[in-house]
Amino acid sequence: MPSRSVTAPTTADHERAWEHVSAVLPPTPLLPTALAPGAFLKAETQQPTGSFKVRGALAALTALPGDAAAVTASAGNHGLAMAYAATLTGTPVTVVVSTKASPAKVAKMAAYPITLVRYGDDFDAAEAHSFTLPGWYVSAYNDPHVIAGQATIGRELDAQAPGPLTVVAPVGGGGLVAGLALWAEGRGDVAVVGVESAVSRAVSAAVTSGRIEPQVIGDTIADGIAGNIEAGCVTPDLIRGRAELTAVTDAEIHVAMRWLFTEHGLVVEGAGACGVAAVLAGKVTVNGRLIVVLSGRNITIPTAINILAEN
Repeated sequence: MPSRSVTAPTTADHERAWEHVSAVLPPTPLLPTALAPGAFLKAETQQPTGSFKVRGALAALTALPGDAAAVTASAGNHGLAMAYAATLTGTPVTVVVSTKASPAKVAKMAAYPITLVRYGDDFDAAEAHSFTLPGWYVSAYNDPHVIAGQATIGRELDAQAPGPLTVVAPVGGGGLVAGLALWAEGRGDVAVVGVESAVSRAVSAAVTSGRIEPQVIGDTIADGIAGNIEAGCVTPDLIRGRAELTAVTDAEIHVAMRWLFTEHGLVVEGAGACGVAAVLAGKVTVNGRLIVVLSGRNITIPTAINILAEN
């Protein structure tokens, strides 16, 4: 597919995003955790849509010109966030999801007054189809306003967690970690670690090679971060040299999901548990206080029960 022209977020974009997001969403809490001494979990699971994605959606829709309509593709959480943001901004929104998207997330999206399109067997096919539809395209990860919106997590941490930090967060298309990396660069005492699924490493491949090329993507419980990234995506360049990347297996994610339930009483989706999975597996070097972003909670009840019941 042709490469879109996308720019990195500017300082003005970050300030705009903070103004609009902080006016609508209260800061999500830091939950003390035994993962490391003085460590905390950043509970984005408590967002109104169950995911951090609402930050980027609000930042993007409030930046649209006039009465423009928006179109997007989503593995679920971004589409749900766009639907929620549409109700606040009055923006017409079309969301394209694959036929294999999480039923829990699709059902929640369908409850909002948006146009919901199901197309293709995976996120890549859904995304390609969304490019053909009318409207202002808002990528889940490759959009300056979305990236700036995700960076508002960092702005909250400025007040919640002063001093040296290691912030760990999941990586799919890279919008969250790109935003955190740009915020951390300005702060100077924060290390950012991004965690991919071991079977979906499009961002780390692009960071390493300097080129965006299609990767083989496997099935994973972390469906929210599975898929390739579009040509011309700005997130690898924003992450390169600013954040460390690692990956976890589904078995490690399952362990983390069970740990979060037994130790904190939290139900967290696969993608949302990737940061904890990496810490429990010894894949994160911590300098300063550890902050792990729990990015989302949206998982079907049967899937959650099956994983929690594993030995």
